[in-house]
Amino acid sequence: MPYSVVIAEDFRMIREIFENVITQSPDYVLEASFPTAVQAYEHLKVHSTDLVLMDVLIPGSMNGLDVAELIKKEHPETKVIIVTSMPELSYEKRAREAGIDSFWQKEVQEVPLLEIMNRTMAGENVYPSSQKSLRLGEASTEELTEREIEILRELVTGASNKEIADKLSVETSTVKMHISNMLQKTGYHSRLELAVKARHYGLVIND
Repeated sequence: MPYSVVIAEDFRMIREIFENVITQSPDYVLEASFPTAVQAYEHLKVHSTDLVLMDVLIPGSMNGLDVAELIKKEHPETKVIIVTSMPELSYEKRAREAGIDSFWQKEVQEVPLLEIMNRTMAGENVYPSSQKSLRLGEASTEELTEREIEILRELVTGASNKEIADKLSVETSTVKMHISNMLQKTGYHSRLELAVKARHYGLVIND
């Protein structure tokens, strides 16, 4: 019996590609396809589903990762594959922590989507073999520390050094030091430029 699949993807062209992958395979049947994660979540409240393909950045009151985590808590038997084109460094970590079954990057496509689906339904957890490295000015993302990434994530919201320090429970001088280090690594001239570029390239996204 084929596995039932629900799609949550706001970009119509990508959604149609996913739909074609499913309808062309005898092992899967398309149960429903939605432009928001919340619609998929509401559907699962009344319909049993084998697999959900869930985008991360998606319109609605909750993003894809939030909804995927709820689905795994309330329907642990349902497999969930996160699909994203954004390289935000926390996404894969959050997905693992939430017990999401697999993670597929649309633009990298290290493994074809259908193979990811097959391996996931066979009980395997499939994640990228390595974190995608990006350029931020003169630096690669691998050169930034975890603390710098945390501060950068708050910086893109427009938060002040004191606000960042309070949220991360560190001294204001520590925040200032890390920002200075990131400016030196990237070659950018101001915290504003650093924040704008990081947001533009999708390196960090604050939901």
